Amino acid sequence: MIDLRSDTVTQPTTAMRAAMAAAVVGDDVYGEDPTVNRLEAVVAEQLGFAAALFAPSGTQTNLLALLTHCQRGDEYIVGQQAHTYKYEGGGAAVLGGIQPQPLEFEADGRLDLPRVAAAIKPDDFHFARTRLLCLENTLGGRVLPLDYLAAARRLVDAHGLSLHLDGARLFNAAVALNVEVAAITRYCDSVSVCLSKGLGAPVGSVLCGDRDFITAARRWRKMTGGGMRQAGILAAAGLHALTHHVEPLAQDHAHAARLAQGLRTLGFDPDGPHTNMLFLSLEPSQATDLARFLHQRSILITPSARVRLVTHRDIDTAAIDRVIAAFAEYGDCPYSTP
Repeated sequence: MIDLRSDTVTQPTTAMRAAMAAAVVGDDVYGEDPTVNRLEAVVAEQLGFAAALFAPSGTQTNLLALLTHCQRGDEYIVGQQAHTYKYEGGGAAVLGGIQPQPLEFEADGRLDLPRVAAAIKPDDFHFARTRLLCLENTLGGRVLPLDYLAAARRLVDAHGLSLHLDGARLFNAAVALNVEVAAITRYCDSVSVCLSKGLGAPVGSVLCGDRDFITAARRWRKMTGGGMRQAGILAAAGLHALTHHVEPLAQDHAHAARLAQGLRTLGFDPDGPHTNMLFLSLEPSQATDLARFLHQRSILITPSARVRLVTHRDIDTAAIDRVIAAFAEYGDCPYSTP
């Protein structure tokens, strides 16, 4: 089965499973799991922060960041389609009493910074206190340019805000820009990075910040049920991914480009590729027909008006060519309209 729904579907490799089986473990709630401690130290160093915290999911690391940066009644500025706003169950509002101020993204995945500045509330008890700007990199596979991040840093500094980056696919962005990840994260007060998307670990995300920030976030992790015991088994997968799975992300990007080009030759009009993603805008009935047609050929997509196709380490060049061939076959069907 060729699964194009997301890069979260990747399977741990044999070598990763061996690393997990051999992990030296302890009780991480006591701070005594050496493999977790090593993972946190490695990620903090790579991203240029003083400390880091391992948690089960990116939803939780983003939530911990919001709960740590903001108090009840505070506000964070965020994109309408951002994961921290739209896809995390309203956790910041439910658990933290934190008000979002969503803004529409620009077509390239940026928040317009003059609009961000205009959305910052004045120091007046009628308004929630604006405390935080949340960005996402990548967003729909699109990479935020470094000069944009520098401008965002200047904006938050001018207004006394903090900047959190949802870097679920941070390493995809770094590979696309051909820079070290710290060149991106240097502009941020906190960063969440996911190990279980393109990097291919089965579980886990890491939150980075200064030591006081991570100490406070650790308390929130315990309160929200994220404290784990012999979690080194999972941390070992993350360490293996950081050592062996970063450079191959470039191949995922190349596969997305190959798929986009193949679809264009067939008359489709994909949006992208953007790192490891491309999108097809289809009528709902056509998307459903396409998903059914591809499933019969052992290819999985999620039917929607904007179909997302995601390449990852479990999809090779031969699989991409199979997908293109299946789309060609679909294009010959009487009910299909590229």
